[in-house]
Amino acid sequence: MKATGVVRRIDDLGRVVIPKEIRKTLRIKEGDPLEIFTDREGQVILKKYSPIGELSEFAAGYAETLSKTTGHIACITDKDTIIAVSGGSKKEFLEQDISQELEQLMEDKEVYTSKDNSDIAMPITKNDNQERKHNAQVVYPIISNGDTIGTVILMSKEANGKMNDVEKKVAQSAATFLGSQMEI
Repeated sequence: MKATGVVRRIDDLGRVVIPKEIRKTLRIKEGDPLEIFTDREGQVILKKYSPIGELSEFAAGYAETLSKTTGHIACITDKDTIIAVSGGSKKEFLEQDISQELEQLMEDKEVYTSKDNSDIAMPITKNDNQERKHNAQVVYPIISNGDTIGTVILMSKEANGKMNDVEKKVAQSAATFLGSQMEI
């Protein structure tokens, strides 16, 4: 654990304010759910809750099936990180923070296909460094109870690969299925 040097008092309703700097660093927004843990030493630990993270093992299996079916790299994200990857470098993608562009896409609940499968591609992770190795992409939001909780991403392994309606439908089906699993 990292000490921040910040001390806050609990108010008469049992609330404590998480400082703005910490919320910004951890990308915690108003309305975000937090999971509360305690340990034997009396520490209280707050962790940003990821509903789709609960399905991470299931998501890994689903990503593997998507990758084998399409022949593309398949990633599944929650709102902050990539929680499952198959067909590509786990080191490059798994547990990496998502890019601001992908975060905005989720917020807008938009489907994304790289424009005409050209050299313009969306950065997936924060540390993409403008490297566009996977030019053909399909990104589909996972929506549960009206809220975006993550994305399904398919990326071509070949530099001149193309995404077509089949990949779009596969990503849509996967996102719809994962979203429905969260509503059960």
